[in-house]
Amino acid sequence: MGKFVIKEKNGKYSFRLKAGNGEIIAASQMYKSLQTCKAGIQSVRNNAPVAGVEDQTKEGFEKQKHPKFEVYTDKAGEFRFRLKAKNGQIVAASEGYTALKSCMNGIESVRKNAVDAKEEMEEAKE
Repeated sequence: MGKFVIKEKNGKYSFRLKAGNGEIIAASQMYKSLQTCKAGIQSVRNNAPVAGVEDQTKEGFEKQKHPKFEVYTDKAGEFRFRLKAKNGQIVAASEGYTALKSCMNGIESVRKNAVDAKEEMEEAKE
């Protein structure tokens, strides 16, 4: 089972969604409060299972309505995805993948893990 790990740094909060094997499959932006960070987690839970996939790496790709996963290539040529909520805001983004198939597997992992993932605060490092 996956888990959302919430981290506090300098009074701001972010989360990472980890798969059952401990791999990070998506991460958030920085939020101003724990409450808004938890709202971001809830948005991932609500949107990931129903989001379409817009593969922007293909020429003439079909635009999807929000919520959606946008798949794109970054400046380094790696494949990434970002989950956009119904309002168009980015609520989670992936790390880079060398293969498109791996990126698509990451999306499926977010869909599978986000719904019932537990939340935990990351321990402060000394």
